[in-house]
Amino acid sequence: MKKLLDKLKLKVCGMRNTDNILQVALSVKPDYMGFIFYKKSPRYVGEEFVMPSISADVRKVALTVNMPTDEIIARVEKYTFEYVQFHGDETPKEVELVKKRGISTIKVFHLDEKFDFTSLLPFEPHVDYFLFDTPTVKYGGSGKTFNWQLLQNYKMEIPFFLSGGLNPDNLKDVENIDHPQLFGLDVNSGFETAPGLKDVKKLIELRS
Repeated sequence: MKKLLDKLKLKVCGMRNTDNILQVALSVKPDYMGFIFYKKSPRYVGEEFVMPSISADVRKVALTVNMPTDEIIARVEKYTFEYVQFHGDETPKEVELVKKRGISTIKVFHLDEKFDFTSLLPFEPHVDYFLFDTPTVKYGGSGKTFNWQLLQNYKMEIPFFLSGGLNPDNLKDVENIDHPQLFGLDVNSGFETAPGLKDVKKLIELRS
């Protein structure tokens, strides 16, 4: 049943609690870990956040929303992020400016039946991955899935993460997705005991 899931990378987002970060990093060993720098998010890391020391095998991702480039770079340097994930209305040029600093980039898009996949083309030279999520009136996640059949309209070569409402009950349905560029899963609220606090047991089960 988990043939596809075993091949996909795991990205755990919305981390902020020191003990929880260390538990997830040591016990789950996700490929990526995301930290939100958007003040309106219930998972915002906060002004006094201190990054604990975790294995270099866990790539750290800064999640930003319409943040000026100089502020992004400052956070990358302070917390030694390897990736920046753009969740807002950033232009290809803004993403390019970060990419040119030697930082890997992820750009988020929200898919529905009206989504125009040609809008991705200007970003193609400047991103390492796309991330496809569920539309929401606010920036960030919705905790809901979208119609995964829409992924078949994606014809580009850039790999992508699947996000949006993933939880232990619907992960088995991911096995039905047949797309060569599906690279990884981005999990957040579906594996939490409270906002920003991940359920380590559930994540371990996902990895087992």
